[in-house]
Amino acid sequence: MTYLRGTGWVDWPTTFEPPLAGKVSCEVAVIGGGLGGMLAALRLAELGRDVVLVEADRCGRAASARNAGYLTNTLGSDPRILNRFYADRVRGLHRFANNAVGFTEELIASRGIYCGYLPTGNIGAAPTAAAFERMRKTTTSGKRSTVGDAECLGIPPAFHGGIHIKCGGILNPGELALGVRDLVRTSSVRVFEDSPVLGVADVGDSVRIELAGGRITAGQAILTTNAFTRELNVAPRRLSTPVWVTAVETEPVPAERLDAAGWTSRTPITTNHFVMQSFRTTDRGTIVFTTRSLQMPRRLSDRLPDQSVVADLVRGFRERFHTLTDVAPARAWGGWIGITPSNMAVVGQATPRVYYSMACNGHGLPQAPYLGSLLADYMSGEGMHDDLSAVWRTSRRFAPGIVNPVTLRLGWAADRLGDSLDRLRR
Repeated sequence: MTYLRGTGWVDWPTTFEPPLAGKVSCEVAVIGGGLGGMLAALRLAELGRDVVLVEADRCGRAASARNAGYLTNTLGSDPRILNRFYADRVRGLHRFANNAVGFTEELIASRGIYCGYLPTGNIGAAPTAAAFERMRKTTTSGKRSTVGDAECLGIPPAFHGGIHIKCGGILNPGELALGVRDLVRTSSVRVFEDSPVLGVADVGDSVRIELAGGRITAGQAILTTNAFTRELNVAPRRLSTPVWVTAVETEPVPAERLDAAGWTSRTPITTNHFVMQSFRTTDRGTIVFTTRSLQMPRRLSDRLPDQSVVADLVRGFRERFHTLTDVAPARAWGGWIGITPSNMAVVGQATPRVYYSMACNGHGLPQAPYLGSLLADYMSGEGMHDDLSAVWRTSRRFAPGIVNPVTLRLGWAADRLGDSLDRLRR
């Protein structure tokens, strides 16, 4: 078992853009070089803006390259919460999530980014009989989705059934991040890597961004800093709660063994636990499974996966894939994600000249690049797109979110209790 400090999806290139040194001026500074930041910078440059992109590490190497590689139209919040508190916006939110998938698919195709994308759709699996019964009562099959039991959906019988959402699929997120990074590095965007930002201030006529090696003076700035947003005083308080997510990859598994396990469809699976579990195959013939146990360490540092969390993830895999209990975990990695109070994408202004964009929330990667591109259009005078309006926040105040160490522990315990009771009833 190998524990990685970084992504397990690709070997990262050793070449990088030089750190910022001295004083730099630009029209727009993009802080944070993940998918959202890179797409914002690319779009701004395409619209003729003078753009600087600064990244504390290497562009795309953090959450953008370490996630599970799901392209989904999942919003993240419980449908009952959406209907109760966002009734006037729920249609727009779903439209935004669907269009984000289409945008990312078009990005991959039009820019020639090879990342092994497979438009499989995704299965939301019910881990208990009660969860499947609720799903059947509240969801009907149609053109865009199919509700069925495990055999119907081609997933292991340890799942009672689920809903196959036919939008999206899976890809190699490391290859996608590298492909977008190459686009940015060959564009007119001035890119500075290994350049952590120390402070951001809106001084009225400009934005001053302080770095260890110098200063950027910009007309406008965008924060696309994900889990690290809270380290910048200019960001709205409680906008982002940092959470560490762990992924495990198995040794290669022969196709006939996947068939014998009941996973005949090979469609990627996420469970509707309080803290979901996900399972997907890769083009290496392996299985990657993630989440289940989330952590909130105090220090936002790059770190190795926690061995106890990895062991818990492996237990979860073996509970769902009974015939694959002898398959060995080969390696594990992890990364930081930022969770918003609503657990949904949000964009707005921290100050008159400083904008922020927070997407993903651990529910698939397409919303970050789409939101970055939409925000770039708006900042360049293109008007506010309906999809941007759906997630735009006018208030700079955020209520406390539900994600904290206590709720994560309680959620994990409730999930395990539900799983145990369901196994006893079988």
